[in-house]
Amino acid sequence: MKSFLITNGTIIDGKGSEPLENRDILVENNIIKSIGPKNSLTTLENTEKIDAHGAFILPGFIDTHVHLMEMGFRMEDNMYNPLSLFFYQALEYMKNTLDAGVTTVRDAGLADIGVKMAAEQNLFPAPRMQISVMPLSISGGHFDYFLNSGFDMKLSYPGLPEGICDGVPEVRKRTREVLRAGAEVIKVMVTGGVMSVNDRPEFTQFTVDELKAIVEEASFRGGIKVFAHAHGTEGIKNAIKAGITSIEHGTFIDKEACSMMVEKGVYLVPTFVVINKNKEKALKGDLPHYSIDGAIEIAEVHRENMQMAYQSGVKIAMGTDSGVVEHGHNLEELSHLCDMGMEPMEAIQAGTLNAAECMGWQDKVGTLEKGKLADILMVKHNPLDDIRSLMNQDNILMIMKDGNIHKNKCR
Repeated sequence: MKSFLITNGTIIDGKGSEPLENRDILVENNIIKSIGPKNSLTTLENTEKIDAHGAFILPGFIDTHVHLMEMGFRMEDNMYNPLSLFFYQALEYMKNTLDAGVTTVRDAGLADIGVKMAAEQNLFPAPRMQISVMPLSISGGHFDYFLNSGFDMKLSYPGLPEGICDGVPEVRKRTREVLRAGAEVIKVMVTGGVMSVNDRPEFTQFTVDELKAIVEEASFRGGIKVFAHAHGTEGIKNAIKAGITSIEHGTFIDKEACSMMVEKGVYLVPTFVVINKNKEKALKGDLPHYSIDGAIEIAEVHRENMQMAYQSGVKIAMGTDSGVVEHGHNLEELSHLCDMGMEPMEAIQAGTLNAAECMGWQDKVGTLEKGKLADILMVKHNPLDDIRSLMNQDNILMIMKDGNIHKNKCR
């Protein structure tokens, strides 16, 4: 693997430190070897030099809630499309995500172990991924695709185990099966959702005992984390009581739930991108009829409650739910976080250090530090002055993932 010296850059390290001007970063064997003042680092003979010309250098961003294999969750696709198309279409979704400056994702369902292996073998451009394989859902819950017509619209093949489960013994079994299929994190649907046919976002799903069994089974495998799709208040609180480590969406969160999250160190992943884009689509009539009312209703309360959670001190990580909506707009989430009340530096941390900690991967990604994986983003404009500049891919000069250059306008 090549060595690189990125020189003459302004570093925003992801830890909240003040930007450091005129800095060099040495990358060797996909690791950040050292960081120092300009012209202070000793390099190997064949090291390639990349002059940043004062541009801003950040860690690669992390999206903690994506569905790399999907676009829109249109159930009829599973009926009409051949299975192979499912994988070939996902190649574009993964490239779009990496092009946006997102070098690591937590996939919230449907990326299997083979997809992860192929990405790690660099068979196609893709972000690094932590996979949940198949979300767990109750019968009639948010990921149950069985319709009243009698058709089951779920995607089914050997790489995706069954995710529907009811009662403590069955949730234990399904958790074990998902782990056997290669899951590195467990996703569970503790409430209904906008895109569901059979439920509504506020409906509570799974009992506390069922959720505790899932968390316990995951903990037996080296402390694997569990994260929860959760809109409704009771479902959020049940998840926290059970030991789940992050709440996704959190639409109807209240002050009591915020206090519980602060006490237990539970992360909140607001997913503003999907909430806002689904509302726009609903108002245009571009969502399935069963999703329109829910998409409009939750958007009305979501931002206010996210502000309350932020002001209450709940830890926040960036996640977009891309795959329900279009891939490649991931860093739009940062502007929504700032609209909610964050400073740009806080928003950047939500998409770097906080996101890495939420995933349990803070030892290898999320900040620009010696010994971390070389996931590096270079941009023209100072994102601390204009966080929205990160949404513009023309602003991105270089994307490096794992020491490999995916994009470089500096050459």
